[in-house]
Amino acid sequence: MPPRLVLIGPPGAGKTSIARELGVLWNLPVCDTDHEVERDAGMDVASIFVQQGEAEFRRLERKHVGAALRSQDGVVALGGGAVLDKTTQKDLEKYVVAGGNVAYVQVSLNVAASRVGFDKARPLLVGNPRQQWRALMEIREPIYTSLATLTVTTDELSPQAAAHDIARRLS
Repeated sequence: MPPRLVLIGPPGAGKTSIARELGVLWNLPVCDTDHEVERDAGMDVASIFVQQGEAEFRRLERKHVGAALRSQDGVVALGGGAVLDKTTQKDLEKYVVAGGNVAYVQVSLNVAASRVGFDKARPLLVGNPRQQWRALMEIREPIYTSLATLTVTTDELSPQAAAHDIARRLS
C-alpha cells in the first residue's frame, strides 16, 4: 500500500517533525528516509558524505526512497535533496497520478537557519551556509513545486499546527 502522504522540502522546513505529528493524528507509521539511510549505513548523513562521498549517500537515499514509496502505508518524509534524483521524481509523479499526495513543506532561509543552525554538520552547506542554502533552493524549489499537490509554509507554524493544517486540507 502506498504512503498516505509524502513530505518534501528543504532542511529546516520541519518535515520530520510534521510527519511525526501526522503519524499521531492519523495513527499511522512514520518513515524518515534520512533516518533509514543512517540506519543502513551505520552512521549519520554527514559521516556518510565525508567517509563514503555524496554518490554513495545518494545511492542509499534512492534505495530507501524507492522502498518507502512502494511499501510504507503511513507518512514519509524525504531528505531535502531526494527530489533531485530523476527516478524519484518519476516515482513521485506516478504516486500522485495514482491518487497520492505530496506536501511541499516550505520555509524561509531565516527560519530554516534558526531551526537547524547552519553551524551544525550539514555537508551541502559547508562554507557560507546561507549562500549555499540559497543556491540549493534555486535548483530545488522548482522541483518541489512541480511535484507538490499541496504546499504548507511553516515559518509561523509549529509542527503540530502544520500537521493539523495538512490533515484538514486532505480530509
